[in-house]
Amino acid sequence: MELVESTKTHLLEEIRKARVASDQLFKILKPEAIYDRPIAERHRVIFYVGHLDGFDSIQICREGLGLRSSDQELDQLFQAGIDPDSAHLPSDTPADWPTFSQVDEYVRRCREQVDSHLEEAPDEVVHMALEHRDMHLETLAYMFHNFGYDRKLKPAAGDFPSPGRGVVENDWCEIPAGESVLGKEEDGTFGWDNEYAEFRTHVPEFRIQRHSVTNGEYRKFVADGAPSPHFWVQRGSSTYYRGMFGEFPLPLDWPVYVTQQEAQAYADWLGKSLPNEAQFHRAAYGTASGEHRDYPWGSAEPTHAHGNFDGKRWDPEPATASLAGSSAFGVAQMVGNGWQWTNSRFAPFPGFSPRPSYPGYSANFFDEEHYVMKGGSPRTPKRLLRRSFRNWFRRDYPYMYATFRCVEN
Repeated sequence: MELVESTKTHLLEEIRKARVASDQLFKILKPEAIYDRPIAERHRVIFYVGHLDGFDSIQICREGLGLRSSDQELDQLFQAGIDPDSAHLPSDTPADWPTFSQVDEYVRRCREQVDSHLEEAPDEVVHMALEHRDMHLETLAYMFHNFGYDRKLKPAAGDFPSPGRGVVENDWCEIPAGESVLGKEEDGTFGWDNEYAEFRTHVPEFRIQRHSVTNGEYRKFVADGAPSPHFWVQRGSSTYYRGMFGEFPLPLDWPVYVTQQEAQAYADWLGKSLPNEAQFHRAAYGTASGEHRDYPWGSAEPTHAHGNFDGKRWDPEPATASLAGSSAFGVAQMVGNGWQWTNSRFAPFPGFSPRPSYPGYSANFFDEEHYVMKGGSPRTPKRLLRRSFRNWFRRDYPYMYATFRCVEN
């Protein structure tokens, strides 16, 4: 009994910490921006104010415990986000949404209900709520990245990028043939449905770039006629980087953030390929001895010495930084500093089964239009850095903190 109570106490504390983090993130915006839509394919910000705690209450209390909600209409409004393609954009107006005070009261009621019933809730749905909020802390960050600087309040401890050190020499790492372990075993710890089940696959030998492709490398591709990435700004003959809280000269040694289409086009231009999901796992978590690591650097708990994740920075760090996080084969920054695009379409692993409490979480995206990303970005919480975690987006989506590297097969 003491162990159960200790676990619940810990989970409640984790939920409260996550609430503080999301509340602080919303405070980056000036109040008048709350009803804006910084990304055409996404909801207005006001939706997310209600969605985070609405989801918690729905999953923990309604779905997990079968409790009836007194806010069914607002639950319906805030229950699920959207993922339209660029040809089918939302057309709602600010007037279609409740007032901020109404949403704020809804959030308060949701939190009260969750706090009152958390001890009764299944651990699985509590972990689901926690990780759902963690993921939104990142998606909200890149949404807010797209606001004009006049709509944001710069934190006192913002990033102050130093001048870039020039183009990175990006050599190649030899990855010997061996086994990759994908997915997650049923070990009693939480995982999303698309992470199951664990399976092993043979990967032939290949070579992979030690570092993510940098702005300096990608600039050559742009000079040859490719369009500039979303995070670049051209002012006369000079190229600037659009950071979270200000523009500055393009840091040539930072990883380039691009779409999957742009990453694939660069690989084609270079005469190389993007890695598939199994190759990523082999280069990131494999070893020459056949062991499989929890993280590229081993089994040690992730720290900021290992990479740019868990809020270490708002923007990238140089592609040559945090080398303590390199894999056994010397491949750098496979976790952190930008999600890594693969050429693998998001699809179920053998043995996949949708979660009854959230059947559409993954299955709705097994549509041949979404591609797998691995690793993590500067805003990815530590909880989501586990080896089996999979992220995915449409291949033309330009807003993500996503980079890539090439392979030779």
